[in-house]
Order: sequence, then structure tokens, then C-alpha cells
Amino acid sequence: MGLQEDFEEYAEKVKTLPESTSNEDKLILYGLYKQATVGDVNTSRPGIFAQRDRAKWDAWKAVEGPYASLCPYITVSSCLSILILLPVSPCS
Repeated sequence: MGLQEDFEEYAEKVKTLPESTSNEDKLILYGLYKQATVGDVNTSRPGIFAQRDRAKWDAWKAVEGPYASLCPYITVSSCLSILILLPVSPCS
């Protein structure tokens, strides 16, 4: 499987992460996904009263720059790390 296919597969898996996944992990994956699919931030930072949108914007802004082309690789490996570290329910 190629990088693009891996990236798309893990982008779908992220949508089904358990609710126990930390917001920090979710924001990391969000920032990497946006950088890999859109590129550098192209909007202004949301206002102070839009806390959720502001956190997402900050996560995206944190990964822009010269290493942006590595984001698909990092996204796949980060997703794998998060999935591996999550506790598995005995009922799964």
C-alpha cells in the first residue's frame, strides 16, 4: 500500500477513535491532517470566544512550514501510535 492509501485509511480510522482519546492527541492529528490536505494556514486566527476553533487553528499553525511535506508520513505514524497506546475494551 502506498503513502496516499495509508494516509486515507488512517484518516478514516481517526473518525472512529474512542472518546477516551485525549484532546491533545486529537488536536495533533487535526493539525497534521489539515497541513497534509490543505497546506499552510490560510485563514485568520479565530477570536478568543471561539475556543474550540482557536485550538484547532493553533494545532494546524504549529505544523506549517518547511516540513509540511512530511505531514502525511507523520499523520500515519502518529495515528498508529495513538491507536496502539489506547486501551482496548474487553468487549471489542
